[in-house]
Amino acid sequence: MQRLKRTPEFKEQALSKARQRGTRTLAELAAELNMSLGTLKGWLQTESKRGADAAMPSCLPQSLPARQWSGAERLLALNESHGLSGEALHAWCRERGLFEHQLKTWRDAFCCSAEPETAQDRSESKAELKTLQGKHEALQRELRRKERALAEAAALLVLQKKFQALLGDEE
Repeated sequence: MQRLKRTPEFKEQALSKARQRGTRTLAELAAELNMSLGTLKGWLQTESKRGADAAMPSCLPQSLPARQWSGAERLLALNESHGLSGEALHAWCRERGLFEHQLKTWRDAFCCSAEPETAQDRSESKAELKTLQGKHEALQRELRRKERALAEAAALLVLQKKFQALLGDEE
């Protein structure tokens, strides 16, 4: 039996019809599309897994206050409001319960994290890393010293108990 190579456009249309099939069954839809029911089910499963991995919201939350939105929801809000300005932006913000300064703060935070570091920032971070590594090494040395002292104290206690046990037997 020869396998049919389906185009990505056909696959997208089939998935769209499957999601909006209403009361029809998947078997009826597969027969209408002249394809295997197993193939259609497989496509739906992979699409749902991929959709769960992406975790990009399709719409902004209505019940949560804006300060509790996730990063993906904030990015979606920035994307939706990107081309707006003036009254249109104010109206959009009112509809979603946002303030313009929140969008500005989110945009600045998003853009700042993507900007490359300057030479001064890199040198400062290297210096900070070096000091942290020095502190780490000092703490490691102190920890080793304390572990040795603890092992010595435990050995002395064991020897003391053995000595007392030996003296106790003789008396």
